[in-house]
Amino acid sequence: MKVELFDFYLPEELIAQTPLENREGSRLMVLNKETGGIEHTNFRSILSVLKEGDCLVLNDTRVLPARLYGVKEDTGAKIEVLLLKHVENDTWETLIKPAKRVKEDSVLLFGDGRLKATCVGSSDHGGRLLSFQYEGIFYEVLDALGEMPLPPYIKEQLDDKDRYQTVFARERGSAAAPTAGLHFTESLLEEIKAKGVHVAFITLHVGLGTFRPVSVEDIDEHEMHSEFYQMTAGTAQLLNEVKAAGGRIVSVGTTSTRTLETIANENQGKFAESSGWTNIFIFPGYEFKAVDGLLTNFHLPKSTLIMLVSALAGRENVLHAYEEAVKERYRFFSFGDAMLII
Repeated sequence: MKVELFDFYLPEELIAQTPLENREGSRLMVLNKETGGIEHTNFRSILSVLKEGDCLVLNDTRVLPARLYGVKEDTGAKIEVLLLKHVENDTWETLIKPAKRVKEDSVLLFGDGRLKATCVGSSDHGGRLLSFQYEGIFYEVLDALGEMPLPPYIKEQLDDKDRYQTVFARERGSAAAPTAGLHFTESLLEEIKAKGVHVAFITLHVGLGTFRPVSVEDIDEHEMHSEFYQMTAGTAQLLNEVKAAGGRIVSVGTTSTRTLETIANENQGKFAESSGWTNIFIFPGYEFKAVDGLLTNFHLPKSTLIMLVSALAGRENVLHAYEEAVKERYRFFSFGDAMLII
């Protein structure tokens, strides 16, 4: 299947540069995955679409202020580092700009030397392994020196770091936010629970896959980068009970979807306490074993994310919905509006 099949026209002005003042204030497109029917509404209408006995599954990963600006110790050349994945001890897999300047044994300085890093090797896809040296607690140093790793298509400064975190973010470790979850407030989640809808949490730490464009012509040749996930025994039991009772599993975001499908694939369609690394790549032709519905934002053309959405709702239905979104001036990408596929 060719990557070009997932292309669409997107005016640049529809790319949301800043979050709305009210997290719940986004628009919501409801897409019927069977018929392709579309309803234009507001995000709070999710309350009327979800039914008693359904389960909303949220990714509780917490974004690290993972972008660091520093210099090479020997030359003073400016370097930008993005932390992607904790490997072991104080070693991290990173992306570096410009990567060609950083060879093995290169030493980088951040915050006038408050944080130091030595390149100890390379990783897949042109990344670098950095070993950090510091005094105190690493995450406190990172909070002081790091910036939120906003995607490259967002040009505006983010005044409040918390707006690139979900209100339920707990497990530290992501290089990007699970942006479908940004629409929820604590009060809206309480209203959803009061309706009899279950709310469950899983974790997937978003890594390099989010930043990698599809560079092959045929999507069968694309390889996803591995990301860490975990599900507790309590969440697994709840999801199995929901399924057995005929409730729908509605995942919030492609990250939740990939986690749920990874676990279901390994357990004959059931859920179980689990943790590990997943590189699952979901595109049309995939048969879903876990997810019945999906809440997601509007994604980039030719991205693995729009391919996943197309696997659930059908490529023609999704591309037609995206044409409608452009015509109706929906806001796209991380800080944009939402789509509920049900």
